[in-house]
Amino acid sequence: MLPREELATAQIPGGDTLTLVSHGRDFIIMLGRDELMGTRMQFSEEQLARLTLERLDTPAPRVLIGGYGMGFTFRAALAALPDTGGEVVVAEVVEDILQWAKGPLAGLTSDCLDDPRGDVVIADVAALVDDAVDGTTPRYDAILLDVDNGPDGIVREGNERLYTRTGIGRLRDALNVGGVLAVWSAAPDHKFTRRLMDAGLDVDVQRVRARPNNKGPQHTIWFARRQR
Repeated sequence: MLPREELATAQIPGGDTLTLVSHGRDFIIMLGRDELMGTRMQFSEEQLARLTLERLDTPAPRVLIGGYGMGFTFRAALAALPDTGGEVVVAEVVEDILQWAKGPLAGLTSDCLDDPRGDVVIADVAALVDDAVDGTTPRYDAILLDVDNGPDGIVREGNERLYTRTGIGRLRDALNVGGVLAVWSAAPDHKFTRRLMDAGLDVDVQRVRARPNNKGPQHTIWFARRQR
């Protein structure tokens, strides 16, 4: 059996320690003793971007992603932008994550960090949402959240507010009419579905495999469209 090799560690502000490890040709980001993400199970995070962009009819969509991680969702969003234009903004609170992307994970990153259509900023996604709500920045056509293991799997202290009724209302108000809020989760959460619906959003819940060809565990993605 191949051993795991620890490559680097990073502290989540208000949270636990992240550890980047290699396992043969694969990479894994650990949260404490648990696997948070890895190169063997990236399909559902890519689908988070692809399925969201498919739901938009905006010629040049403005997209916000909460969490860079290993860049799976970011790269998929850039690839799915229409030929007519668009931009993808990523909020990442752990600055070391970007150093990993430029270092040991450079093979995964490719040239996405140099893509002029993308911008990765060191910030809490909630702060960028607030900027869009108060008019400091334009609203978004899509907001993709992959900052936790889901509404009931909080990774960083303070993130729980994103999934409350108030937090959902802020996310909704940061969207243009017709925009889509997409939330990734390791598990279903019927109470969260109800909160999205109570916020006046048109909700579609999809179960997506972690790996291509219908393999691996099933993850949940909520697609919630702003109607007004």
